[in-house]
Amino acid sequence: MTSATLPPQQHKDVEAIAVIGFVHGVSHFFHLLLPPLFPWLMEDFGLSFTGIGATMTAFFVISGIGQALSGFLVDRLGAARVLGGGIGCFFLAAALLALADGYAMLMLVAALAGLGNSVFHPADFTVLNRHVSQPRLGHAFAVHGLSGNLGWALAPVFLTAIAASAGWRAAASSAAMVAAAALALLFWRRQALSDPPGFVHVKQEDEGISVFAFLASPAVWMCFAFFFLITTAFGAIQNFAAPILQNLYGLSLALAASALSTYLLGGAAGILGGGFLAHKGEHERLIALALGAAALLAIALATLPLPSWSILPLMAGIGFCTGVAGPSRDLLVRRVATSRFGQAAYGRVYGFVYSGLDAGLALAPIVFGVFMDNGRFAQVLIGIAVLQALAILTALRAGGTERVPSAA
Repeated sequence: MTSATLPPQQHKDVEAIAVIGFVHGVSHFFHLLLPPLFPWLMEDFGLSFTGIGATMTAFFVISGIGQALSGFLVDRLGAARVLGGGIGCFFLAAALLALADGYAMLMLVAALAGLGNSVFHPADFTVLNRHVSQPRLGHAFAVHGLSGNLGWALAPVFLTAIAASAGWRAAASSAAMVAAAALALLFWRRQALSDPPGFVHVKQEDEGISVFAFLASPAVWMCFAFFFLITTAFGAIQNFAAPILQNLYGLSLALAASALSTYLLGGAAGILGGGFLAHKGEHERLIALALGAAALLAIALATLPLPSWSILPLMAGIGFCTGVAGPSRDLLVRRVATSRFGQAAYGRVYGFVYSGLDAGLALAPIVFGVFMDNGRFAQVLIGIAVLQALAILTALRAGGTERVPSAA
């Protein structure tokens, strides 16, 4: 059965999932617009690791602040327009990078890319929640998470291959073409992302409810804390897994890097599996079981005298368990958003709680870098397990504080 012969609602579901999945993959691609090009940029502009690393600090700080604010724009203007603005920022960032002549322009590139990145979670999840039927939401969130992982995986290969053969400016220009293609797709299929016919933007202030009322909800703050904790743990793995495994288990640089790739592939497989499991409900319990298993595996990696052949399967297991929790966490946030504030607040709730992602990614290198500098490699893994355990508590608390019938 082709998409043209699908039942109308199923066709709408597939179209919305596919378009949002693609643009989410592009957003993760632009997370890594600069890092793969660091070696060339450092050489051409005479930059230190600290100096070039500050560009990513700027990226995540602006993305985090912008994400909390962009949700209000999504609720006011609609998700399709805001997504177009985000991709437009990516295009400008890549185009400016191709023309960069100094450090100030690199910081401007990072700022523009961070601003573009800030719109995607509130806009993406607003579209999916409004356009995808309830039985397929778990699959929609799974595809959303998987596409992000694929964007992360593609960027280093794409950019370094072009930079090595044609220079980093050519790589930046090629990235601009990726953004242009995404913008063209978004314009072409814009009707698939527009608010459904008859949908009315209900302003909470018209009903005597402040637009900031969601900030008084304990469940919203628990969701923010959940994302902050789980992403701080992810940031520690993403930044330091290779040197940790080299020092604890004597792995070669190539094998240690392969372990990180294995972790990410395990995470992608877990997201797919989690999409099916999320249909069974009990999202808090599924999150607790998955992250609990991931935490136990991290503790085993930190404390047990494991043979070197077991490291890659163990890293895959940590990634898989973490990935399984992904679709359930997104459905949990949906429950929190709709149970108290209805569909009119999707953007601002998603924008605020997902800004915890950027906060965690910005903090992880600073906090765990201290442990790494002092040779406390096993303690980093223990810290990751502790963060995952705390994330379980916040997920259970978020579910427990939200038991009001849905207003959606």
